[in-house]
Amino acid sequence: VQLQASGGGSVQAGGSLRLSCAASGRTFSRYVMGWFRQAPGKEREFVAASGQNGGSTYYTDSVKGRFTISRNNARNTVYLQMNSLKAEDTAVYYCAAKPFGALATPNEYTDWGQGTLVTVSS
Repeated sequence: VQLQASGGGSVQAGGSLRLSCAASGRTFSRYVMGWFRQAPGKEREFVAASGQNGGSTYYTDSVKGRFTISRNNARNTVYLQMNSLKAEDTAVYYCAAKPFGALATPNEYTDWGQGTLVTVSS
C-alpha cells in the first residue's frame, strides 16, 4: 500500500494539529496502521497504532491522553489528532502500515509514507 502523509505545520505549545495519511489500494482495511516520529538527532520512535477496524488503539506513554489515532476505512485514511502539543513533540511524523502483528509491537511495518514535519514552539 502506498501512503501519503499530510497536515504538518508549525504551532505554538498547547496547540493542536491533525495529521492525515491517505492510502492507495483496496486492502487498506486489512492493515494495522501506525504513526511514528523522528526528532532531529534522534532515532525514529513509535507514536500510535490502530487495529484494522479502528476499534483497538495503542499509544506510547508520552502521548497518551493528548494524541488520538483514528481511521476511516471507506476513505482509506488514518488520522492522528494531536492536542496539547509540546516542544518535545517536534519531529517528522510518518505513517506506516503492516498486514499483521500486535498493535504494541512497533515492528513488521512494511509500507511507509514520506513524512510530514511538525514544529512546536514554546
